[in-house]
Amino acid sequence: MLVRHGYGVLVFDRRGEGESDGDPNALGWAFDRDLKGAIGFLQRRGDVDRNRIGGLGLSVGGEALLQTAAETDALAAVVSEGAGARSVREDVIRMRVSKVPDIAVSAVLTAGTALFSNQAPPASLEKLAGEISSPVFYIHATHGAGGEDNNPDYYAATRSPKQIWKIDTSHTHGLSARPEEYERRVVGFFDRTLLHR
Repeated sequence: MLVRHGYGVLVFDRRGEGESDGDPNALGWAFDRDLKGAIGFLQRRGDVDRNRIGGLGLSVGGEALLQTAAETDALAAVVSEGAGARSVREDVIRMRVSKVPDIAVSAVLTAGTALFSNQAPPASLEKLAGEISSPVFYIHATHGAGGEDNNPDYYAATRSPKQIWKIDTSHTHGLSARPEEYERRVVGFFDRTLLHR
């Protein structure tokens, strides 16, 4: 879709997946380092305008793009589809007091992941959203995955130019459910934020 509209696209395997080395983390806690490496690779290329690098991430990729955009100004625009909960920090946003047992399960999963990955959980995406300086387009599904209904909270916390779209579909199926509208919205967002810099 993006290539048809004249965009260069870099697709890569994150750590521990596909042909990439390293230890995987299904929750994507270290994925921001992979994205920063990909951004650095693009910035060193002579055929890339380093001021016009954007990112499109689905699910864990969308979460990692939000974190990366909060940590660096190297991303000029971010489309995050299906970002959800990476740890108990996000789960408490949607699980209010009536869901104490669910919060306890999330806390155990977070602690287990931290123990086995030897890594502390990342900051809450709601907190990180407030630190993003680039434009962000949040896309989330009506029948999303765990924590996907947090997107309005992430959107509200974002201070940079932003937009949000809730699609009547399942997790990360926006393009297949509404191909023409998805293409118009996503490409339009990148055209506005990247081409006119």
